[in-house]
Amino acid sequence: MRPSSWADRLLALSARFVGFVILAATLAAAVGSFLYNRAEERDRAERVAMLIDTRLRDHVALLEGVRALYQSDSRSSGPGIRAYLTALRPQVHVPGLEGVGIAVAMRQQTPAAAEAMLRDNYGRDIAVWPRSGEPVGFPIVLLEPPTPRRDKALGYDMYSEPVRREAMRRAWQTGRPAASGIVQLVQEDAAKRRQPGFLIYIPVYADPSESGDAAGAAPSATAAAARPIEAFVYAPFRIDDLFTTILGPQLRAIDGLEIHAGKGPSAPLVFRHGSMGWDPHEQTLHIADRQWTLRVSYSRLFERLGRPLAIFLFGFAIMLLAMQLMRLQHRRVDAFRALADEQALRAADRELMIGEMAHRMKNAFARIGALARITLRESASLEEFETKFDGRMRALSDAKQMLVSGAVDTVDLERIVHRELALAGVAPDRLAAVSGPEVRLDDEGAQAISLAIHEFVTNSIKYGALSGQGDLRIGWHRDGDAVELDWTESHLPETPQIAKESFGTQFIRSMIERQLKGCWTRTAADNRLNIVIRWPDRQPRGD
Repeated sequence: MRPSSWADRLLALSARFVGFVILAATLAAAVGSFLYNRAEERDRAERVAMLIDTRLRDHVALLEGVRALYQSDSRSSGPGIRAYLTALRPQVHVPGLEGVGIAVAMRQQTPAAAEAMLRDNYGRDIAVWPRSGEPVGFPIVLLEPPTPRRDKALGYDMYSEPVRREAMRRAWQTGRPAASGIVQLVQEDAAKRRQPGFLIYIPVYADPSESGDAAGAAPSATAAAARPIEAFVYAPFRIDDLFTTILGPQLRAIDGLEIHAGKGPSAPLVFRHGSMGWDPHEQTLHIADRQWTLRVSYSRLFERLGRPLAIFLFGFAIMLLAMQLMRLQHRRVDAFRALADEQALRAADRELMIGEMAHRMKNAFARIGALARITLRESASLEEFETKFDGRMRALSDAKQMLVSGAVDTVDLERIVHRELALAGVAPDRLAAVSGPEVRLDDEGAQAISLAIHEFVTNSIKYGALSGQGDLRIGWHRDGDAVELDWTESHLPETPQIAKESFGTQFIRSMIERQLKGCWTRTAADNRLNIVIRWPDRQPRGD
């Protein structure tokens, strides 16, 4: 282990820690952005619900003001209320209100008092309608401001219809404003575009000190409540007109809006604007004594998801960049160390080579000396010695030159492959199946192929087919002016990981490229490893 191994580990650990900190901070920022945007949308939805509740409370306050005026003098209620509403201008101060009306109590089959009030208020005969099986009725005797469409509702007995009657009974019993369910207003028959509607009722109780037989007298208290009632002050609402008027320009900033007449989105849908998104906000609306549901969706997909995702991706990219820079720096340090190690190894090899050369030169001079002495004994004259000694020296020189240059001393490729496989313990019958055309290699080529096959065999014994887990096929052939050696391991337990080359693999590839002038390719997929080495065929082919 190198002395700097602990420093390398610390550097790698620091790079991972910095990357983790960047990723955690990015994730926190993305989640914070998402939650902030969602909270902002929820606040906007709450303001919309508050606006609707405030406007409806204003409407109820107007009705309570009309009730107080009616209670002050019921006999002159028509002109007084008309003058009050004209001065108040509710269509300006409380927009969305369809009108303000009064429905007086009457006993069934005795509509004369109510019809007299209609005649006084509008100067013409208006009959009470329709007939009802209820013991009491509440016909409309006043509806302001007057319009031809609203005149259709005059004389209508609202107590005859079950949805209105249920709301009127709640108001009668509780003394508080009560909202009806969804109905079609009577005046909608004359409208060009009909809308769903609802009504809010406020009871006007009779003064017990007054006679119950007067025109406006209350029916029997046992009919619906403990207190006798004289009339209802009410307001009809057209739903589309009401909410469009209340929200006004705010609707342009809302992508989708739904209002349900009840609790939750399963209640009847009474108003819709735009299209709802994937994550709407729900708010509760208070319509008198009823609770409705408001659902709001804003078209802010980028703010909700895009911006947090962009923050996360940016931070993730910074993390990858930081880790890549650290990894690159680590590789550069390793490369410098490997270069230093290689230079030290070359220096050691040089010293070894010089020693070997000195040893061989010593042996060569010894051989030359011995050869000279033998030749001298065999020679009868100086001329004979010169001739014999020169010939023997030339032969020795030629042999040494061929050995050094590799001009004659070549190695068969099959011999190299068989030798490495035999050392790995491959059976002779399997060795016999490993064959190909005769390919002879020079000294450098033999060194490169020997080292490559040795590396393949070593890795296969450790991880591949020669470990007993897979099949191995080796072959070589000539392809034009080149030789290709194919090493294939199949049916492996798992697909080898070859994305990153080790230093040993890089060294083998470098030797193939420099000494063989060739190249190699490695592929791994589907539990299979394939290596192809290709180099120029510089040896003459045999016949």
